[in-house]
Amino acid sequence: MGVSTSGPDHGIAVVTVDFPPVNALPVQGWYDLAASVRAAGADPDTRCVVLTAAGRGFNAGVDIKEMQRAEGHGPLIGANRGCYEAFAAVYDCEVPVIAAVHGYCLGGGIGLVGNADAIVAADDATFGLPELDRGALGAATHLARLVPQHLMRTLYYTSRTATAEELHRHGSVWRVVPRSQLMAAARELATEIAAKDGELIRLAKAAINGIDPVDVRRSYRFEQGFTFEANLSGVADRIRGAFGTAIAREEQS
Repeated sequence: MGVSTSGPDHGIAVVTVDFPPVNALPVQGWYDLAASVRAAGADPDTRCVVLTAAGRGFNAGVDIKEMQRAEGHGPLIGANRGCYEAFAAVYDCEVPVIAAVHGYCLGGGIGLVGNADAIVAADDATFGLPELDRGALGAATHLARLVPQHLMRTLYYTSRTATAEELHRHGSVWRVVPRSQLMAAARELATEIAAKDGELIRLAKAAINGIDPVDVRRSYRFEQGFTFEANLSGVADRIRGAFGTAIAREEQS
């Protein structure tokens, strides 16, 4: 349980997230993920990082139950800062990051894959931002890197999800494969990238980040301000308070 790093192939680091039961990360989990990605990218022997997850899905976002158990705004501030650090770590990683996605990729998961350099997805993967149903805002910055502008807005306002195949048609997912072949496909792409010169691939990553039309760090931080405003106004607590009962009703139906 937690975040682990392995090196199954030369030049490739695999960072695996494992927070049962649904990979909804607690505050410390986001910081641990950020530290692992940064450390992997800083290793001079690494030329590509594969970000993946164990269990039922890639990422279910923030651990809302952790917020419900605590009083005050400490957990919210921690989650905001932790997500910011994890998303930035993926974006700023010194080498390309491939997200290998299976199952659900929701909320904070969109922040991770939206900042990745490439995405390989299992055919059961779904992507979405259920933020408005969870009393939160944010990661539209990253969803906008996966789908066209109007589709991003529709998905955001409705909390609907998009399939891996749909994202593949939009050009944001490199390959869609059966779940059993996900890691093989991700490692195949990582091996092709890792065959490049290590110094040059780092320069290429810095160059591509430097020409991005949107500053993803500043844009996401702007969104987070509205998340905090929703909490101060009480609307977030009202919606989040029904989170557990809503889940229970869905599971019973």
